[in-house]
Amino acid sequence: MAASSLSLTWASTTISNKLNVHHLNESLQQTALPTIRNNIKCSSETATYEESHHKRRAVLLGAGALTATLFPSTPLLALEKPLNFEAFVDPIDGYSYYYPSDWRDFDCLGHDSAFKDRYMQLQNVRVRFIPTEKKDIHDLGPMEEVITHLVTKIYSAPNQFATIDSMEERSEDGKNYYTVEFKLSSRNFEACHFATIAIANGRYYTLIVGANERRWKKYRNQLKVVADSFKVLDI
Repeated sequence: MAASSLSLTWASTTISNKLNVHHLNESLQQTALPTIRNNIKCSSETATYEESHHKRRAVLLGAGALTATLFPSTPLLALEKPLNFEAFVDPIDGYSYYYPSDWRDFDCLGHDSAFKDRYMQLQNVRVRFIPTEKKDIHDLGPMEEVITHLVTKIYSAPNQFATIDSMEERSEDGKNYYTVEFKLSSRNFEACHFATIAIANGRYYTLIVGANERRWKKYRNQLKVVADSFKVLDI
């Protein structure tokens, strides 16, 4: 397992600047990156797609024991589950992670799965993926360059100030992951997040988990467990 850390502070740029990133290498510029911002629409409305997707998640959640039997080699299930956490395993789309056991699943538009705190909706985790021809996150470029681009030009909105607190790399079962801790600040609101990215199965996966700045100090370690538990599975 390789790990490194870096602390940086960056100001978010305008949308026009987001479309003209000169300092990134060619491989990163050619990769479509998932946009994850605070204004993402996560709704419980039962549109046709969302309803069917919610039902599929319910099946996955309700079949935890069966999944463990059918997929005994799943790295996540091979480890002891942390106290007060549940495992979400999606063998169809090829990923898994832990989430706090008192959270409930909800429909987050554009995401494959999502869970949130029962009382604090902004305290949540969500996962999405997009197609890519890349084989590994190392194909995107150096970690510092990739993470800086994501936080300052993808995750943050034009009116937000982005602060990168740390970034690290880990390798498990031949898969590589980048994880970043960052804060997004605007005039009246601050939110803190962990994001973990990986590439496998011809997909670019992103897990992001966070809370508002006021609750971050209390729940940071719990949310770090979620970010570190994210794994991609062979499908």
